[in-house]
Amino acid sequence: MKDYICSRLVKSEDLNHHGTLFAGRTAEWFVESAFIAAASTLGDPKNVVCLNIHGLLFKHPVDKGEIVKFTSKIVDFGRTSIIVYTKMETELSKVTPVDGFITFISVDDQGRKKPHGMVLDKARDEEEEKLRELAKNLR
Repeated sequence: MKDYICSRLVKSEDLNHHGTLFAGRTAEWFVESAFIAAASTLGDPKNVVCLNIHGLLFKHPVDKGEIVKFTSKIVDFGRTSIIVYTKMETELSKVTPVDGFITFISVDDQGRKKPHGMVLDKARDEEEEKLRELAKNLR
């Protein structure tokens, strides 16, 4: 599937009491990036809601002035669900502070689950195939 990329500059207002990127801001950007992938794939943001953020593990602190890049891709479709894998990487220090999966649900205008009719294309490489296998276990 297509990669969706969002970049952010870590500014003073994004920092915690330790002077590094606040986990809450990271989570906000993480969910937003994954949502963009899901909504763009389904075609209408009003028909996509977040169901589950599958445990974010913060592996590395991120300093002010760093540029962070979020790469998101669809890795699984259920009847109404969409699972997105997102990876945050730092452009300057070249680390991956956070990666993980988020499940979204396709809904109608009244907020009820509705089938989206989407299917996965062929995996591009072994890494994408591995992510798809991991995502199947999240359903």
